[in-house]
Amino acid sequence: MIRPLELLIGLRYTRAKKRTHFISFISMTSMLGIALGVWALITVMSIMNGFERELRNRILATASHVTVSGASGSLSDWPSVAERVVQHPRILDAAPFITVQGMLTNRGYVTGAMVRGIVPAEEKDVSMLLDSMMAGDADTLVAGRWNIVLGFQLARQLGVNVGDTVTLVAPKGRVTPAGLLPRLKRFNVTGLFRLDMYEYDSSIALIHIDDAARLLDTGSRVSGLRLTVDDVYDVARVRYDLEDMLGSAYSLIDWTIEHRNFFSALAVEKRVMFIILMLIIAVAAFNIVSTLVMLVTDKQPDIAILRTLGLSPMSVMAVFMVQGIVIGIIGTAIGGVGGVLTALNVETLVPALEQLIGIEFFPANIYVISDFPAELHGDDVVRVLGAALSMSLVATIYPAWRASRTQPAEALRYE
Repeated sequence: MIRPLELLIGLRYTRAKKRTHFISFISMTSMLGIALGVWALITVMSIMNGFERELRNRILATASHVTVSGASGSLSDWPSVAERVVQHPRILDAAPFITVQGMLTNRGYVTGAMVRGIVPAEEKDVSMLLDSMMAGDADTLVAGRWNIVLGFQLARQLGVNVGDTVTLVAPKGRVTPAGLLPRLKRFNVTGLFRLDMYEYDSSIALIHIDDAARLLDTGSRVSGLRLTVDDVYDVARVRYDLEDMLGSAYSLIDWTIEHRNFFSALAVEKRVMFIILMLIIAVAAFNIVSTLVMLVTDKQPDIAILRTLGLSPMSVMAVFMVQGIVIGIIGTAIGGVGGVLTALNVETLVPALEQLIGIEFFPANIYVISDFPAELHGDDVVRVLGAALSMSLVATIYPAWRASRTQPAEALRYE
């Protein structure tokens, strides 16, 4: 236990004298190193949390919480299945869909797209696609009108806008007397949506489900049902219940399985970044060891005098632990305050920096998320601050123990 006497002497030793300027310089670099490590760790962890949140929200804007399909990949009795699943107390809505990979063409521009046939009134209950319209109107998706809504990046690749037309080439051909011919249909572009997620904005096209069924000749069959649940983080439990309810004739998949690679990779990257940035704090903590070793050597006569005055070895140890703890506390406090302030304002600071230097850090056509979201978690801050303080405390133990082992007679022999 550190008493006021040990605290007073330890704080006195933290102030530099003329002959200890170099020791004080090392102390300052240790303090700055800890502050830099804590600041970087809190900031990076917050940005990683923000990326995870944005990925999850944008994925859930277009992906269903749970998807039900038949064992063959399609559903023919989907109205009865929909009636059964919505009876589950945790299922909020259900909507049928038909999905197909196709090619869209316009005046020489050709690009692949995931074409999804939907019922607009029901789709609004299971995704946010139709709530992200930037031009046109999703209500124009009426059966028989052959209208289409595109992601704005997809429209840019095709060079089209609202009011233009595109040709959809379906993969399933038609058998005619002249042979196998591709299924082609011209659609009117009546809307553009924007999720600010390049992967979806550049690859998804929406048409009415009846138009998709006529084009693909699927009859009454659909690709599956999209379901929403009351708690997206407990979706696995709901899926298990539905599997028991529907039986093995149906295939169910939830968003955590469909996008597992995204979130597994993000979790691994977050752990690795935490370990790497903790090494900055560890290096600064090792500097505390060198600082205190040099200070103990310099203060040998002072230690001997204190021992002859009756100061116990444990008290001597506490004196030198005070300096290391002070370095750790100040460095951790500076880094913690800086990290929290940066994390809370990173969405403003990064665009200002990009504008200042004229460089876009995350171009939208390359990265899934082009901005710098941040989400500060209190438990991350506590974990980082606790680790930094613990390292600082551990770093003081050996030099302080060496100081407590000083023999007064040996230290004063040549004084």
